[in-house]
Amino acid sequence: MRELKDILYKVNITSASGDMNIGVEGVSFDSRKVKKDFLFVAVKGTQSDGHAFIGTAIKNGAIAVISEKLPDSLNPKITYVTVKNSSRALGVVAANFYNNPSSKLKLVGVTGTNGKTTVATLLYKLFTSMGHPVGLLSTVENRIKEEVLVATHTTPDAIQINELLIKMVEAQCTHCFMEVSSHAVDQGRIEGLDFAGGVFTNITHDHLDYHHTFESYIKAKKGFFDGLSSEAFALVNVDDKRGMVMLQNTKAAKRTFGLKKMADFKAKIITNSLEGLELEIDNRNVWFKLIGDFNAYNLVSVYATAMLLGEDSESVLMRLSALTGAAGRFELILPGSKFTAIVDYSHTPDALKNVLETISLFRTGQEQVISVVGCGGDRDKMKRPLMAAIACKYSDKAIFTSDNPRSEDPMEIIREMQKGVGATEAKKTLVIVDREEAIKTACMMAKENDIVLVAGKGHETYQEIKGVKHPFDDKEVLTRMLKMFAN
Repeated sequence: MRELKDILYKVNITSASGDMNIGVEGVSFDSRKVKKDFLFVAVKGTQSDGHAFIGTAIKNGAIAVISEKLPDSLNPKITYVTVKNSSRALGVVAANFYNNPSSKLKLVGVTGTNGKTTVATLLYKLFTSMGHPVGLLSTVENRIKEEVLVATHTTPDAIQINELLIKMVEAQCTHCFMEVSSHAVDQGRIEGLDFAGGVFTNITHDHLDYHHTFESYIKAKKGFFDGLSSEAFALVNVDDKRGMVMLQNTKAAKRTFGLKKMADFKAKIITNSLEGLELEIDNRNVWFKLIGDFNAYNLVSVYATAMLLGEDSESVLMRLSALTGAAGRFELILPGSKFTAIVDYSHTPDALKNVLETISLFRTGQEQVISVVGCGGDRDKMKRPLMAAIACKYSDKAIFTSDNPRSEDPMEIIREMQKGVGATEAKKTLVIVDREEAIKTACMMAKENDIVLVAGKGHETYQEIKGVKHPFDDKEVLTRMLKMFAN
């Protein structure tokens, strides 16, 4: 139990009425989860407005309410607090309720359109291999040391984040590496957190269904760095044209990494093949298991982060060279098979282009590249024709299929993708709505040494259709097909 006045520390209050010395047993922004002596925070969500459920929360046992406006009738037994932005207040309140766990370990946030999961996962693996007890908050999974917890969002809500962080503190974790999405910044989910550092990978076209404009998307990412303290570091990709924008208003120590421009931490690609990458970092040539230019950026950002956290250079490079990337990120399926099969999470135009350009580097010209590509429903529609155009440009055959259609008609999504394909390119495309059939067809079309890319879902083990998540795993389907064709 915590006293309400302590929970409200650093909350920007516009008005208050009632007893501030009451004891609070829990915090919730979901009226259905409220119990006796809880604080209810009324948040305006994308689907519903918590202000409409204040009465329900009180009925379920709420003793205090934080909201942006007062309800029409007030209960004299309830303490009411109004704030300008209840989403941001929730972040601060959650941190206070759990006694600010982020200040008790080194929390590093990783943001950007592409690379967040790989960078956060590599940092988790690296620091674990160096003997540190570590936590991870990522798209693929959350971890408290070796314990794996299911992840439902790139960045959990403010209460979940602090619940996970306090468990990490109790497990004596010294570090936590966390993906920070633009939605999380915009919705105040990271308010109240004490970051030791922030990493910016890159920014390209994505999430315009939510942010509406690219400028708003950039502003959300930048908001993370604007909020860092003077004791933190802000590490950005200097080769990305928005990298230095992220540093404009930050109080944090400004540091850069890159492959092309002058940077505090710079790498040079010596060898780039399907077997891995050889990079020159800090005057050392090191071989890494990851593949492609985009992973060179990921690796140097991880190295730079480790240096900024005070680790030994030689030890970091030695251990980093032994690591594999995150699940479903340029993942080779059954290497040594008749043809090369790759699963990748690329669901943005830039990510798909990076993967296909990397594949192009390894081509001899004799093999075909066959891509299986879809676009998610209820998401940024502007990227659909762009992704189709990229798939056609870099592939000999492109199969357009269903991804996670959610509430949309998958065929309508594919029609929008086809708008990006000219008459000449259209000849190399197929439309197979059923994703398993699309993958099977790509495998049947593939000859010896060809390359099949299945893009968009990566690590996911479901396909979301009309609000229902059906079991589906690109890696499982591809593995089955490869074994079948091997016999």
